[in-house]
This record gives sequence, C-alpha cells and structure tokens, in this order.
Amino acid sequence: MKEVFTRNNVRVIGEGERTIIFAHGFGCDQNMWRFIVPHFVEEFRVVLFDHVGSGKSDLSAYNQEKYKTLHGYAEDLIDILDALDIKKTIFVGHSVSSMIGMLAALQKPEYFEKLVMIGPSPRYLNDIPGYFGGFEQNDVMELLDMMEMNFIGWASFLAPMAMHNPERPHLAQELETSFCSADPAIARKFAEATFFSDHRSDLQKLSTPSLILQCSEDSIVPIEVGEYLHNRLANSTLQLMEAKGHYPHLSHPEETTHYIKEYLSSS
Repeated sequence: MKEVFTRNNVRVIGEGERTIIFAHGFGCDQNMWRFIVPHFVEEFRVVLFDHVGSGKSDLSAYNQEKYKTLHGYAEDLIDILDALDIKKTIFVGHSVSSMIGMLAALQKPEYFEKLVMIGPSPRYLNDIPGYFGGFEQNDVMELLDMMEMNFIGWASFLAPMAMHNPERPHLAQELETSFCSADPAIARKFAEATFFSDHRSDLQKLSTPSLILQCSEDSIVPIEVGEYLHNRLANSTLQLMEAKGHYPHLSHPEETTHYIKEYLSSS
C-alpha cells in the first residue's frame, strides 16, 4: 500500500461512507481539484492522486513502456483502489483521465459505481467523414515538436487556448505554470499517449452509468465529441455546460459541482 501511495502521491480526506476519487488531466495535478473537493468532504471519503510523471508523484516510478498507452495509467488507478480496498467508487476524471477511468472500469467493473467525465474524448484526431475529434494529425505533430524545441513556449501557447477564459488571465497563467512544472520528456510521452489514443471501440463495452460534462466552447474537445460519446455509451447522461474552456473545475467550479451533485443525487 505504501508503495502505491508514494508512487501516485495519494491523499485521502473526508469521513463519508461512499468514496469519490478525482483524477486530473494532462499537464496538471491533484491541486486542480481544490475548488471542487471542499463540497464533497462532508458526504464522501475523497481520494486524490497524481498520475506518475505529474505533481508530486514518484518520478522514479515512470516506465516509458508501461505508460506509452493509457492502459498503464488505468493499471495505477486499479492499484490505488486495491490499496484502499474500495469495491464501489464514484470516479471523476478530467479530460484524458475520463478514458483512463473507463479503461479501469472495463477491467474491474465491480470497483466503479458511477463515472463522471469532464471534457472527455475517445479520440482527439479527426477521422473524417465519420468522426470529428478536433485535431488534424499535423496539428498534434506541430504541438509535439514545439514541446521538444521550446517547452516553455509550448506551455505559454497552449494554456490560454485551452483555458479559454481571457477575461481571467490568472487562470491561464496557473495552467501554464502547471504545464511547465512537468518533466519535458515525460510530458511529451504523456501527450503522445493522450493525443494518439483511440478508444472509440471500447465505448460500447462500458455498462457503468456515466455523466458527460461538456463545455459549451472547448478548443480541446468540441461539442461533437460529447454527443458522440453520449450516443455510444450505454447509461450515459450528457450535460452541456455554460462554462467555456477545457477546465471548468477551475474556471466554473460552482457549475461543475452542481452538475456532479445533481447527477449523484438523481441517479
């Protein structure tokens, strides 16, 4: 247990009987949930963690072969639940962690009661005419090349675009700082695992009830992706948010909290 807790910098707070676990997205860490967590600690046992290579995780645990796909991160999630002896949990995943949670739920469905997916995408690359993911492969390759040549420049370019709240520049600055805190080589590998993943064929296998929170203007995950997921995930609920950008738990924590709580109380 100690090894897993150290590897993923696991924190457990709250006294509730039910457990809710929050999983951050690419380039972030568990601190990104700080506006959301206080609303759940009285009712739930809250589990927070960092993916290996992010935040205060154990960087020595990073294995390029293991983490070249999202399955390696899903294995870590299952390890955490095993270490905590959790058989039913509510999983809240942001961005790529939504698919990580789905993969874990497919492997261990008895571990997951419900999934909440914030800005999820099963595939970021376009596959025209049948699928619009938002990115052409050339776009992603340019971003990856920029990461390698000018990591700080990449962060300062991507952060405001992804945050998409120009009237509050401090949010983009926080995201940029978070991006820059990562090891550039590991960040690039995580970006490759994220942007080149394709889990569309896995969607039909999932039976765990899920909530899809889709932002109204998201430069990373367009609305078409949220609709695609909803149409292919059994027992799914799609909620279009007023929030703009790809990080509503930072930019619009009240709305994000409201929809999560509404879903958990009504389903």
